[in-house]
Amino acid sequence: MAGAGPKSSASRLGIRLPYIASRIYFLLIFLQIPLFRVQCRSGMCTTPLAVTSCQLIASDVFPVVAVKALLYPGAFVHSVATDLSFPSWEGLLVQYNLTNAQLSSSVIDLQRLEVLAGSYFAVAGAFVALLKPGRMSMFGTLLIVWGLVKESLLGKPVNTDPAKAVYVYPTMFLALVCSFFSVKYDMQKVSSLAKPIAKPLKSSSKAKLK
Repeated sequence: MAGAGPKSSASRLGIRLPYIASRIYFLLIFLQIPLFRVQCRSGMCTTPLAVTSCQLIASDVFPVVAVKALLYPGAFVHSVATDLSFPSWEGLLVQYNLTNAQLSSSVIDLQRLEVLAGSYFAVAGAFVALLKPGRMSMFGTLLIVWGLVKESLLGKPVNTDPAKAVYVYPTMFLALVCSFFSVKYDMQKVSSLAKPIAKPLKSSSKAKLK
């Protein structure tokens, strides 16, 4: 009975951990905490939601009202934290430099497909994980990391302007950790697979036949 306490608390932590991690990940995404810096249609984007919003505005997939609704929580927190003001709903697209996103070149998106696709998965995964933790946010975060690594280390695409160079904030590591822990694993199934299956020895089976 004495050893049941730590085991039960550890099991409870294992059950709650995906939900805690998924909610931290949701706050990182929808409050638009800067994770990286990369060139996009609006200029320079620092969050997956900013990258996704640029593409949504440019492609007319979502109505403008829906994109504003996604951007407003992060804009609200940023405005209150900086100068204790409230962002204007009408001027939200101007604040994020999205008014000319449709006229921007699509070459930027084609050069950074991993970051673009990863941002889509990260935003969708953060929302879905509130209902049921899954692998979508982890997959999106890994895509973003690979896209940033490819551009910064391999130099693809080539960038000669230091002001537009790729930069990764320390919060990106927190997002990566939360995306991994937001995946809900069946620990009983994992432990059962980890246990070796006992097989009868050949000598004993032969002895029984004799």
